[in-house]
Amino acid sequence: MRASSRVATLLVVLVLLVVGVWPAKGDLSPSQCEQEKRLLVNACRAVVFGRKPSPNCCERVRVTHTECVCPSVTPKFAALIGVQRTISQIQGCGRTVPRNFKCGSITTPP
Repeated sequence: MRASSRVATLLVVLVLLVVGVWPAKGDLSPSQCEQEKRLLVNACRAVVFGRKPSPNCCERVRVTHTECVCPSVTPKFAALIGVQRTISQIQGCGRTVPRNFKCGSITTPP
């Protein structure tokens, strides 16, 4: 798999992992959102290679704000991953995935 494809896949998987996260609303600056995305990508990199989310990855999934990552979910990125697999990973991190939740171009199943 090419490096650019891996990065794109990682971003999509991580965004979908965060679909189950909805912490208290707080206005974050663009730089704070970028920092959250960077921390999430670094913590969850192994997920792209088929591994289960680590405890550190799950922690990042729980604290990352969806408003920072959902804008990155384009139809092209969404087509790269399996929604059901990602939902299972979110549940493995102890999160519930809301039905009909819209995150970028993805809406979770009803």
